[in-house]
Amino acid sequence: MQHLTPSEILLFIGAYFLFLMLVAWWTGRRADSRDFYIAGRNAPWLLVAIGMIGTSLSGVTFISIPGKVGIPGANEHFSYMQMVFGYLLGYLVIGTVLLPLYYRLNLISIYGYLGKRFGRMAHLTGSGFFLLSRLIGSAFRLFLVAMVLQVFVMDAYGLPFWLTVAIAVALIWVYTFRGGIKTIVWTDTIQTLSMLAAVGLTIYAIGRAMDKDFLELVDLVRKSEYSKMFYFEGGWSDPNNFFKQFFSGALIALVMSGLDQDMMQKNISCRNLRDAQKNMFTYSIILVFVNVLFLTLGALLYLYAQHIQMPLPKSSDQLYPVIALQHLSPLIGLVFLTGLLAAAYSSADSALASLTTAFSVDFLNLEQRPWEEGKKRRVRIGVHLAFSLLLLLITVVFRSFHDEAVINTLFKMAGYTYGPLLGLFAFGLFTRRQVSETLVLPVALVAPVLAYVINEHSAEWFHGFQFGFLIVLLNGVLTFAGLWLVSSSK
Repeated sequence: MQHLTPSEILLFIGAYFLFLMLVAWWTGRRADSRDFYIAGRNAPWLLVAIGMIGTSLSGVTFISIPGKVGIPGANEHFSYMQMVFGYLLGYLVIGTVLLPLYYRLNLISIYGYLGKRFGRMAHLTGSGFFLLSRLIGSAFRLFLVAMVLQVFVMDAYGLPFWLTVAIAVALIWVYTFRGGIKTIVWTDTIQTLSMLAAVGLTIYAIGRAMDKDFLELVDLVRKSEYSKMFYFEGGWSDPNNFFKQFFSGALIALVMSGLDQDMMQKNISCRNLRDAQKNMFTYSIILVFVNVLFLTLGALLYLYAQHIQMPLPKSSDQLYPVIALQHLSPLIGLVFLTGLLAAAYSSADSALASLTTAFSVDFLNLEQRPWEEGKKRRVRIGVHLAFSLLLLLITVVFRSFHDEAVINTLFKMAGYTYGPLLGLFAFGLFTRRQVSETLVLPVALVAPVLAYVINEHSAEWFHGFQFGFLIVLLNGVLTFAGLWLVSSSK
């Protein structure tokens, strides 16, 4: 079978990039700082909902989740859906509790709430943990895409991995530095639709290759070992235990969406609270069906590999790329590349915009300075460039430590970096106690260390219980308890 050559892939990437540049020029040609941060608070809610799908899925869902379907351990088979159902609970809390708060306070950075509640040090602590969390998470996601491009394109030319990442980051920076969220609302919508089309067409191609129609494919997946979704029998020591996964999903949605500037920046760009809530609830429902689609693809990838007696790649994250680029038609190879690029850009572009927003608004207090718009824009562009370079550096360093499916690594890291945010926001919302500004940061730093120690010994201390993705709850509880101990009722 004829396959795509590295040169053809590069030409396709160039064409895709030019298309994004045209969209960026059209949407960002009159953008000012408020457009960059929150799209002038005039973004259509349905557009935001569709775009958020792409941001939340990213390369992790596109490559890693299908690969995990056939690997024993956490998130094996369809067990990931247990977390997805938990997401719905988290999104309900976001829509009914957090979004009304953010709109009432008219926030650009959601960590402004912590400043109003506890003082500037808490504001900076919350924003700082977000910057750390988003940089690490974005590097994980970008790594997946860069890894595929390196193996199937750059290695053919003898180019190093760091250059692959540098090119990807540079392309993202070029089309986002001017319009920010105003541009991203549109490009993410396009890229979400591209990603979902890629998955659907890949499933169709596998069906044709196996001489099965859609209903036969569904029946094949349903009867396979991969279709098991609910795990009630394993007890708390099982990483796929339903209750652990469900409540982990709820907490992960709450912290990685509701307490995350990247995701909330799109929500608060809607015209009003009602539109933002419609966006959040529509997004959450669509996300359930989208994840079923990705897991179905994962099962079919393994079944197709068995069908053609293909040896499985060493890393489960490479299963989809190998089949799409080496075992299906060149057209499906292009379809896969479209989805891959959409996954990369839809996540990384909004990450760079939100990182720039958080640092500019929270740390530099840029919007409150009596500067002309031109000077604010130059500073913002400099911040945007600095975070692009940081993202490049962390992604390259991550390659040295990558030893398992990225989806698990991402959620483990989220538990330690988002946990303090959960504790800070919960303490602010559910108590009236006051905390000295100087004590907020020490508490937020000590909690993840204690959580790590407890997690390392949990099986020994708690009769085999392991926190798994619930580490975010432990971290949040420790932060909450620490704040309580150093607070007063005045």
